[in-house]
Amino acid sequence: MTTTMAKTTKTPRTTLPPGIAKVLKRLHYPLDVILLCVRWYVAYSLSLRNLEEMMAERGFEVDHSTVHRWVIKLVPLFEKAFRKRKRPIGKSWRVDETYIKVKGQWKYLYRAVDKAGKTVDFLLRAYRDKAAARRYFEKAIDQNGEPETITVDKSGANLAALQVINAERETPIKIRQVKYLNNVVEQDHRAVKRIIKPMMGFKDFRCARIILSGIEVMHMIRKGQMKDAGIQCTAAEQFYSLNA
Repeated sequence: MTTTMAKTTKTPRTTLPPGIAKVLKRLHYPLDVILLCVRWYVAYSLSLRNLEEMMAERGFEVDHSTVHRWVIKLVPLFEKAFRKRKRPIGKSWRVDETYIKVKGQWKYLYRAVDKAGKTVDFLLRAYRDKAAARRYFEKAIDQNGEPETITVDKSGANLAALQVINAERETPIKIRQVKYLNNVVEQDHRAVKRIIKPMMGFKDFRCARIILSGIEVMHMIRKGQMKDAGIQCTAAEQFYSLNA
């Protein structure tokens, strides 16, 4: 059964980076089962119990809480590997926040795309204020380089954060507050929100941050943002190649 799954889903690899290999060694399940569950959870609108049932149909008794542990342990390693292989993005960014429910309270997922719709970066924050916005902009710039232009909505917090950042720069970033130009990032939120809908809200902020990063990585892979991806490689194959 395990061999058949590995062939149909093309999960790799017997040689793994030390970090991932060390984690997998402690999980006591076949590699292809673990990677399949992690990918499906961050790629599709599935709950943990959906995955438990799907694995049972394939002859594997995997509790939904076990799948959750796999996701929490492995997704940070996949994100780290992806960031090393992420393609450069454009110099004109569109920034917006979307609401994410954690422990019954709304939190704020800061996201940006360039004018071509490629994901710049993301960050989950507890509050929507100048400090949260500044932390997001600093992270995005550190990870992706300096933009020439950032377009935001009418949020005073975003504007104030950018003004503080510009005050420390020799060449300021051009700031635009034009709502219709942000339609591209507002539409892009939907891909993330569609995946998290079956999860019925997160119970823990740390877990929410990790799971959202996995969803974002899979979303970026689908948008062709991974270097060295072969022309014929599917999004699934690219995801699994992060083990290499």
